[in-house]
Amino acid sequence: MYRIPTDLPGGDATLTWDSTTLVLVEAEAAGRTGTGYTYGPAAVAQVVEDQLAAVVTGYDALDVPAANDRMSRTLRNAGRPGIGACAVSAVDTALWDLKARLFDVPLVRLLGAARETVAVYGSGGFTTYDDAQLEEQLRGWSEQGIGRVKIKIGESWGRCERRDLHRTALARRVIGDAAELYVDANGGYTRKQAVRMGAATADLGVVWLEEPVSSDDLPGLREVRDAVTADVAAGEYGYDLPYLTRMAASGAVDCLQADVTRCGGITVWLRAAAVAEGLGLHISGHCAPNLHAHAAAAVPGTRHLEWFHDHVRIENLLFHGALDPGGGTVSPGASGEPGHGLTFDPRAAERYRTK
Repeated sequence: MYRIPTDLPGGDATLTWDSTTLVLVEAEAAGRTGTGYTYGPAAVAQVVEDQLAAVVTGYDALDVPAANDRMSRTLRNAGRPGIGACAVSAVDTALWDLKARLFDVPLVRLLGAARETVAVYGSGGFTTYDDAQLEEQLRGWSEQGIGRVKIKIGESWGRCERRDLHRTALARRVIGDAAELYVDANGGYTRKQAVRMGAATADLGVVWLEEPVSSDDLPGLREVRDAVTADVAAGEYGYDLPYLTRMAASGAVDCLQADVTRCGGITVWLRAAAVAEGLGLHISGHCAPNLHAHAAAAVPGTRHLEWFHDHVRIENLLFHGALDPGGGTVSPGASGEPGHGLTFDPRAAERYRTK
C-alpha cells in the first residue's frame, strides 16, 4: 500500500481529499511478474491476502477468467461490491499483465487490437482550485494538444450554482471554442436542479454531463438525460457486471463509464464494453488511464479514457512506461513493451509505502 499526497487539495461536489492510496498486487509465474493496482483503504489489501491469494495461487496463469470467477465466488458471503470488488480488480489486472508477459507481447496484442490509438480527456478542475489554479491546469492540457477537458461542478452538494457556472465559463474561455468541455457533478444535484444546470451549461458548449444526480438514481438520470442536450454519463461506481448492465439497459446514460480498478478488473471491463455495444452505447474508462489503455484499445466502442490528474500523477511517480497523451490520444502497445507496459519502481515508491 502506498499513500501519495496530492499536489493541491482535491475536491468535488461531495468529497475533499489530500491524498490517494494505491494498493499494488504482484502475481508471479515462470519467472515473470505481473502487476495490478486499485485505489482504496487498507481493507483492500487484507481482502487480497486473506481471501483471494489462496484461490489464485497454484492455478494456471493463462486462465484469467477462471481466476476471476473463483475470486468472485469466494467473496459471496464476505461481500463482493466495494472493497471486495476493488481487491478482485487489482488481482485480475495483475493476472492479465502476467499472462501477456508470459507470451512476451503487449496486452493489447494478447486481447486483440480494435484500434491503434485511444482518445483521452483531461480531467481535474477540482472545486478546491481557485481560478488561477484551474486556468493553469486547463492550459497545461491545451498545450499537450488534449482537445477535451472536464472540470468538477456541483460544489457543496449543489449549493454553489453561481460558482459552478463561473468556473465553467472560465474553462470555456481558457480552452477556446474548438475544444470539448465536460462537467462532472458527482451526484451533487437534485433532479430539477440538474436539468436547470444542464440548460445553463449548454450555453457554454458543455457536451458531457457526468453524474448530474446520484448514479444510484437511474430514473433520475434518465429524467435528466431526456431533458438536456449534453451526453449524460455514469457508471464509475459499478462494482459488478449486473450493476453496469442495469445502468446501460435503463436508458439512463448516453455513454457507460466503467472503472477497471473497481468493476472486477479487465475481465469484467471487457464484458461491460460488450454489454454497452450490444445496447448501442459507447464505453469510457474511468480514471487510472494507463491501466485501462490496452483493454480500451481492444474495444471498438471505446469513446475515450479519463486522463485524471491525481492518477496520472501517481502513474508517473511510481511506474516506468506511462503513456504520452500528446495530441489527445495514447497508443498502447506501440513501445512493444510486454503486458500493460507499466513497470513498478519500488525505489521511487518506498517513501510513500504504508504497508
